[in-house]
Formats: sequence, C-alpha cells, structure tokens
Amino acid sequence: MAFSRDPLDELVVPDGTEAKEVDLVTDGDVLVGGRSTVEFGVRGRNVLAGEGVTFGGAIEAEGDCRLDMWCEVAENVLVGQDAYIGERVHVGGEMKVAGDLDIGDDVEIEEGFEANGWIVIRNPMPTIVFLFVYLKHLLLIGEEETAQRLVSELVDEDEEIETEPLVIPPNATVSDDAWRVSTPATIGDDCRLHGNVRAETIDVGSDTTIFGSLRARGDVTIGTGTRIHGDLTTRSGDVTIEGDARILGDVSSADLELGPEAEIDGTIRANGAITMGTTEREPE
Repeated sequence: MAFSRDPLDELVVPDGTEAKEVDLVTDGDVLVGGRSTVEFGVRGRNVLAGEGVTFGGAIEAEGDCRLDMWCEVAENVLVGQDAYIGERVHVGGEMKVAGDLDIGDDVEIEEGFEANGWIVIRNPMPTIVFLFVYLKHLLLIGEEETAQRLVSELVDEDEEIETEPLVIPPNATVSDDAWRVSTPATIGDDCRLHGNVRAETIDVGSDTTIFGSLRARGDVTIGTGTRIHGDLTTRSGDVTIEGDARILGDVSSADLELGPEAEIDGTIRANGAITMGTTEREPE
C-alpha cells in the first residue's frame, strides 16, 4: 500500500462486529471520517471522529475518545481513559472520563461532565495528530517503514493491535436502514448487521448475516456460510457467492460464480457467464 493512500478510503467492518438495538459494537477501535452520520451509538476500544461527525446515540470507549470540532453526540459519552474534545462539539447527555479531559472552546455538554484526571481547556486535536493516529493502526498491521518512523514518536511501539479497526470513510451514512459510502466496503467474518449496503465494491466474509440488500458499482464477493436477507445487485461488476452462502433475494450481475451448495432464493439476472461449482464426493 502506498504511503500517500488515505487511511479512510474504505469502509472496513472487522470480524465479529454487531449492530445491536441502538449501538454498533466492535472489539477494536472505531475511526470515523469527517462529515459522516452514524445513527447508532458506538462501543469500541478507542473512538476517533473527524470534523462534523454526527452520532445518533451514545459513545462508549474503553480507551481514548477523540472528537474533532463540530461533532454532535445525541447521548452520553463514557471514556475509560483520556478524552480530547474539539471546539464547538455538542453532547446531548453527560460526559464521564476516567482519565484526563482536553476540551476546546464553545463545547456544550448538556448534562455536565466529570473527569478523574486533569481538565484542560484548549483546542486539543490538530488534524495532523488525528491522521497520525489513523496511520498507527494501519502500520501495526504491516504498512511501510517510512510511515512507521513518522508515527513512532506518537505511539507506544510495544502495544500490539490484534483487532482491525472499524473504519467509516468521510461523508458516509450508517444507520439501521442503510450503510452508504462512495468507497469500497469490506465486511469481515461473523458479523451481524442491519441495513442495506451501498458501496463501490463489496467484499463480505464468512458466516456473516446482513439483514438488507447489497448494491455496488463493481464486484461483489460473498464468503462461505454468509446469509444476505435481501437482493444483491451490481451495476457492471461480477458476483462470487462461495459455498454454503445464501442470498434470500434476487441477484443481478455481469458474470456470476456460485460455489458448492450456494443458494439464491430469488431470480438470477446475469449478463455474462454463470459458473456453478460442485461438491467433491469423498471416495468410497
């Protein structure tokens, strides 16, 4: 991956992520690009949001929480370590911080705030620091050495990141109704999501359940044992549905490749070739 690549140029939903009743829950970090709308609350390790992000619920961060200027949080913000809140952020509930709180000008917290550590009023999160934190997570999963040296002054290199972060690109909309991005989307294994997914390309892992349809401009891949409770449509791409996966609606694509025991409940519309895999029989 080139060093110049934007670390937020893809929707990434890591393994095991769940959209529960009102919260988006993941074991790792949550990184949200500027001007996005997340109609859920979010629960993760560290939660970082760019300028002008709107959250429709509460934020619960086991580690740090960083909210850039003009962010809106509808409910409470609960932080297990330190919080960095940019200017003109609005929080509809209360804020509780177990560590230190750096807070910018004109921040409104409707039900008040508590911090067990230092409270400093300043503008705490320059954009460059925000980007470095993003790069930290990419570097620890194998990015190039030049970028590693660049962020080494800001991070503890002994820290090991075992879980890939949940990444929501800029200008995205994430809700119980739809996940809309203008970038590629990668959804991991063992996820459980609600809402229609709209992206440039879509890659869904194994044993994931999506209660909604998938629509992409390019290619779509569905992993083994995954269930899609809706239609699967691509404008000009190919579709690969691996073994034991099931699409409970229609499928529309260019070429279509079906793995062994893959199922499509609805109508198949393929402008190109349809390839069907077969289950290999064990020798008697």
